[in-house]
Amino acid sequence: VKVKIPFGNKYLDAIFSVPEKKSRYGVILTHGAGGDMNFPHLVCLAAYLASHGVLCLRFTCKGLNIAYRTKAFKSVVEYLKLSDDYKLSGVFLAGRSMGSRAAASVIRHLGQEDDDDFIQGLVCLSYPLHRPKLQCKLRDEDLLFIRCPVLFVSGSADEMCEKQLLEGVASKMKAPKKIHWIDKANHGMAVKGRTTDDVMEEINGQVFSWLREIIELEDK
Repeated sequence: VKVKIPFGNKYLDAIFSVPEKKSRYGVILTHGAGGDMNFPHLVCLAAYLASHGVLCLRFTCKGLNIAYRTKAFKSVVEYLKLSDDYKLSGVFLAGRSMGSRAAASVIRHLGQEDDDDFIQGLVCLSYPLHRPKLQCKLRDEDLLFIRCPVLFVSGSADEMCEKQLLEGVASKMKAPKKIHWIDKANHGMAVKGRTTDDVMEEINGQVFSWLREIIELEDK
């Protein structure tokens, strides 16, 4: 289902992947610095989640300014929260690369503003912890403030997220967290000798089983 989400005096293009049965939980998904919501990995994940009963809303927000991307993501969260078509108990914010930074930033800011439990967790696909070869400047400030559960799915050969550095940041985080390493994958999740479909199957399965764990804990 295609929708246009109000954002200031503009609109953001977005697409709902709707499960057959009414979903109580949703995932909001966005892309990295390049590309848009039709980036193949996102389309694949959204379809997988919807086929497993989780509503997925993916959106496009062009722009390389993290504050702008964060504002846009916030508008999408508000839109879904107030939606009459899909009355959800909670959402997970998810993004790829820069999109996951924007998602983390939204959760940090909303967490400081209100205490409702609408946001259930954060999924970071290829979180860009640092620029290539610039390991001295970590983009970890938002992660350290987050309290809700966080899942990282990263390639062990990601040039923007050195394994030891992410594990170090995770050990300082107050939130419940899990890291799933895709063996030998780079920032784009490409692995020599493995097909994209094969890698995506691993990623999709990890994301869904983690979501299910969190939702089941919430329901108890």
